[in-house]
Amino acid sequence: MCGITGIFHFDPSRAVNEVLLKKMTDTLFHRGPDGEGYYGKNHIGLGHRRLTIIDLTTGDQPMFNEDKSIAVIFNGEIYNYIELRDELKKLGCKFHTNSDTEVIIRSYETWGTDCQNKLNGMWAMALWDERKNQLFISRDRIGEKPLFYTVYDGTFLFGSEIKSILAYGCPRVPNLELTELYLSLGYIPAPYTFYKNISKLQAGHYLIVSQNSVQEKKYWDMPEIDEENMTSNKKQVYETFENLLKDSVRIRMRSDVPYGAFLSGGLDSAGIVFLMSEISKEPVRTFTIGSKEKMFDERKLAAQVAEKFKTDHHEYMIEQDGFDEAMQKITHHFDEPFGDSSALPTGAVSKIAAQKVKMVLTGDGGDEVLSGYNSNLVEKFVEQYQYAPFFLRKGMPGMVNSAANLFSGGSRYKLKQVAKALSFSNETFGNRLMAKSWCRPALAKELMLHPEKQIKLSDFISDFFSKYPIKHPFYQLMFFQFKVLLPDDFLAKVDRMSMASSLETRVPFLDYRLVEYMARVHRDVKMEGYERKSVLRNTIGKRLPPALLRAPKKGFSIPLREWFKDKAFEPKLQSLYNSDFGLDQKVIRQITEDNNSGKEDFGNLIWMLFVLKRWMDDSQ
Repeated sequence: MCGITGIFHFDPSRAVNEVLLKKMTDTLFHRGPDGEGYYGKNHIGLGHRRLTIIDLTTGDQPMFNEDKSIAVIFNGEIYNYIELRDELKKLGCKFHTNSDTEVIIRSYETWGTDCQNKLNGMWAMALWDERKNQLFISRDRIGEKPLFYTVYDGTFLFGSEIKSILAYGCPRVPNLELTELYLSLGYIPAPYTFYKNISKLQAGHYLIVSQNSVQEKKYWDMPEIDEENMTSNKKQVYETFENLLKDSVRIRMRSDVPYGAFLSGGLDSAGIVFLMSEISKEPVRTFTIGSKEKMFDERKLAAQVAEKFKTDHHEYMIEQDGFDEAMQKITHHFDEPFGDSSALPTGAVSKIAAQKVKMVLTGDGGDEVLSGYNSNLVEKFVEQYQYAPFFLRKGMPGMVNSAANLFSGGSRYKLKQVAKALSFSNETFGNRLMAKSWCRPALAKELMLHPEKQIKLSDFISDFFSKYPIKHPFYQLMFFQFKVLLPDDFLAKVDRMSMASSLETRVPFLDYRLVEYMARVHRDVKMEGYERKSVLRNTIGKRLPPALLRAPKKGFSIPLREWFKDKAFEPKLQSLYNSDFGLDQKVIRQITEDNNSGKEDFGNLIWMLFVLKRWMDDSQ
């Protein structure tokens, strides 16, 4: 795991400024505190920060082939590098290190850019081919590792984080037309960033940068599915799923340094810890984050897993007192507005884990692979609800909403969520998807001072599904989760907050073999009736503590709704009302009042407004 950055002048006579290259690389110190390396020749410059995980003594980067006509810098891990090295040796390749980085070089020499299809791992890499006078830049299939780029002043610039590009001197020009998308989704979807002229390389894509052009191409996408002929043999699915997940965990435990696992009270991380404990000869180190709010605290369930599998267990509590410090950390490490508040506990658990290990496995991706979100359950429900008489469907939302007003706190919130889901049961899937946004379209229109200048969520969603003409809402949601939500929110969150503490995270559920196979599994196998994660429950789940199988789903989140009701936050809320960042201050005040009165849960939306304000202040 590392940080990479680089400079490519389109004018071959223009030499790279080594001082600037080092300045760009230094911004990524936290991603690789164990070492640095540079390559500079004429108009090309590559910078690398290293976090040592595999091949501690001979894996330094940039790494070269024998005549130095190829130079590569690489952020990530290639998990099947041992198998690939054996295959390449049989083809006549010679190796001088035990590094997965050298496997990339030999793979490129053998297969060219098609080498991407041979790799099983997570990566963002840049390979300079001197003979072709071109830069080959690739990002992994699912988007675990980030890569940003721009063309500025006759120069192509790239980096693992936006801050490395800004260090070159690229201007900080906010892309304010993305404000509605940010407040709706909670993040900035690729290929956009919140800076004009700076882009995210999309997952499964690569760039060829030459003297005359920057070409972006796709090498991988979600598999095409036949909605009328999905895999429905349960026995076959269970067996294949378990075998693929076991192998995914096995190859992700390859490491030359101490490692562990993030452990929540959920099935996904518990399943990973179980499989690790079967493979490891020593107790698995596990790390859990807790909260004083019982609704968000999973320490008891995590402790049961730790006890059952005899792990070396560590707990940590997240406190409200760290709000200002957390805000500063998030705006610094994401470089653009990022509104997923679960970045806070992710950062906290990463910090304690990094004191004990250099790498962890996580349960991320399980909900996407297994269609385990509540939103997946809603789509299953809507499919059945359509058969109810129209008068019942029309009147039910109002009845549930009225009932919600008889309660308070979490019960009221849950019932209002049910009423909202019912009210959208007759809508199109696109409308239901927008209804799940943090800032619903009608509220966004009120909030924006100039809504006509915004890229609308509805247009973004329409454009997305024009590329994936899938018919059934259950599978439409699956594709949206994999192509947008996962890479741009959840994986971005885990990458930035773990790397902030120089900790590598590996995600067994996102092995591309598992992703491709499960994408073709029928919805009724993934979710028997309304049982979430039926495939996991009927395989790995049978070895887990029974309490986990009975527990309701909890997100990895914090009680923001309650935090902002605290009088201690009133001065901070006043700062929102008095800020000028393109939003209607009266609407902001109404949002906070509705949250604090219990009328709505706007906790995460208020958090997102704080993040946006902080980012705008820092960008002045």
